Amino acid sequence: MTESAGRAKARGGGRGAPRDLDRSIYDPDCKRCPRLAAYLAETHARHPDYWCRPVSPFGEAGAHIVLVGLAPGLHGANRTARPFTGDFAGILLYQTLHRLGLATRPESRSATDALQLRATRITNAVKCAPPENKPLPGEIRRCNDYLEAELRRCADARVLVALGRIAHDAVLMALHLKRSALQFAHGAEHHLPTGRYLLDSYHCSRYNTQTKRLTEEMFGAVLERACELAELAELPRGATRRRP
Repeated sequence: MTESAGRAKARGGGRGAPRDLDRSIYDPDCKRCPRLAAYLAETHARHPDYWCRPVSPFGEAGAHIVLVGLAPGLHGANRTARPFTGDFAGILLYQTLHRLGLATRPESRSATDALQLRATRITNAVKCAPPENKPLPGEIRRCNDYLEAELRRCADARVLVALGRIAHDAVLMALHLKRSALQFAHGAEHHLPTGRYLLDSYHCSRYNTQTKRLTEEMFGAVLERACELAELAELPRGATRRRP
């Protein structure tokens, strides 16, 4: 058995890596950032059942809406290998996606459960869990090549939703747009030169939701607007949209 095969077996047999792996978009063996690589190795030593590798995007490349988060949570996506899965941050996200007909289940439990996304893709500005959930500027820049390639591949994505300021800035960097021209603000709607739309939302973190900086109604309104701009008029049977 090769070293890489043994590492994949030890870390869940390759869960989380897409079947049609395109390493320009996602590389499960990436070690561009020494600090992050060391942090993941240390975490894996403490938690050998955790994924502890870069986390792949979730959803089809042909999605009409792409949600961009900050980075995997240490005990969430870094453990389960699926974005916004396994900790508090994904609760509001997946509940809202399900209510809007964009997810088949209201809860994401693991990378191997039956939940599927509809017309939606979830990714992160930084693919590896950073210490204290704070990636350094250089780490964001090095990882931005992956986001740039991903957004280029997602040609059908009419709407990009940035969950937090870092995600907002990372999207602009990936699209080679100046941050000064498009300021982050919750609920802001930016019509990009490419014809796409960039919508901003506060991140659905435990702190933001528990302090009511971000409410269910506020978050739902952003994603409902994303559906409207993406022209997703037809919803699966049983799905309803609720106005705040």
